[in-house]
Amino acid sequence: MGRMLVKRGVEAIIALAALAALVGCGDSKPQAVVTAPAPVDTSETAPAVDPVAAMDYAQAGSWLCRPESHDACEQVAAVTRVAADGRLTKEMFTPASDPPIDCFYVYPTVSRDLTGNSDTTAGPEEMEIARQQAARFGAVCKVYAPVYRQVTVASLRKMLAGEDPGSNREIAYADVKAAWERYLASDNQGRGVVLIGHDQGAGLLTRLIAAEIDGKPAQEKLVSAVLPGAGVEISSSGSVGGSFRNVPLCRSADSTRCVIAWSAFRASDAPPEDSLFGKAQTEGLKVACANPAELDGSGGVLKPMLPVTPVLFDEVVQPAPWTTDSVAIETPFVTLPGLLSAQCVDRGGFSYLEVTVNADPADARTDTINGDVVVDGKVQPQWGLHLIDMHLAMGNLVEIVRRQGAAWRQEQATSTALPPEFHKPQ
Repeated sequence: MGRMLVKRGVEAIIALAALAALVGCGDSKPQAVVTAPAPVDTSETAPAVDPVAAMDYAQAGSWLCRPESHDACEQVAAVTRVAADGRLTKEMFTPASDPPIDCFYVYPTVSRDLTGNSDTTAGPEEMEIARQQAARFGAVCKVYAPVYRQVTVASLRKMLAGEDPGSNREIAYADVKAAWERYLASDNQGRGVVLIGHDQGAGLLTRLIAAEIDGKPAQEKLVSAVLPGAGVEISSSGSVGGSFRNVPLCRSADSTRCVIAWSAFRASDAPPEDSLFGKAQTEGLKVACANPAELDGSGGVLKPMLPVTPVLFDEVVQPAPWTTDSVAIETPFVTLPGLLSAQCVDRGGFSYLEVTVNADPADARTDTINGDVVVDGKVQPQWGLHLIDMHLAMGNLVEIVRRQGAAWRQEQATSTALPPEFHKPQ
């Protein structure tokens, strides 16, 4: 197998389903380039909004994934390990039968519906992004993923064209909040839970944590939150203060009730001044960066899970599948051990995850990866590697969640002998 194998195959990831909107884009000023979303106002002075009727999450059809169902999170999520010498090793994957914690996953902007907000039926795009971003967490947690009426790709297109996008982000938030409340009331049963989201999903979960979890009884159940690509803000010292008052940045894979957040950029292409990610919108704060490849003890080495074939965006040129002269990769994902590394950097007013491709002439794989937003054949540097934020570190994240879940359960076992005040979020 030669270098062309991976060079052809990695192009598939430019079709990743995250290509579209950020939370709040529907309310942004129309212009040629999407502006970064404003931080959610969670203070007591935040303007009131009219209540929005949410979906009914007592209905099975309102969920994309539930542990008792054969659904989007139980699709085939096997990977092919592509070694530096070109050897291929297929690695099958089966979700755990009874994992000890839960994951609550909110997917990014993927809906192909032509309305401003999506309908209440999951389409193939929602199904596929659940496989790409959530299925692997089934090894360590029971996955709950609500369908929600998100701001759509069509809405973003209208906004970029200077038209009324016709979307209402309050509808999306009302659904996610209702799904969370239903989960707590009917499914949680005192278990620890990890909140996972990317892009629009991460933005909605940031708002949910600030309003419904941070400093409240539900924080006791919080194992952690994984929120890439949404601009979570922290104090300039790197602790609490910003998006959350009581939920700090995770410092290790054994930290609990904390957040893991980042936005990825190439080491060769730092965020431009008009970048959509990496710079805080609030004076005195900075954007959170917690490196999954450090938290899990990998020394900065990423453990990616990259899609083999694009399935969602027909406007992106479809690359050839991963093949060699005699062997075709049969799994939907590949992993490339040792090829990618990352570190958090603060540079030029930006805080972000800097991703390096460790190219080597002796490596039979690629000397670059794709993952950029491309419009009319031109890379849009403002987005960085936003499309593959989650994919870059999937293996690291699953290990982190496993360890955090174990740490949370140990804390719960210890706390049963403590006075009630020790059970309150600090």
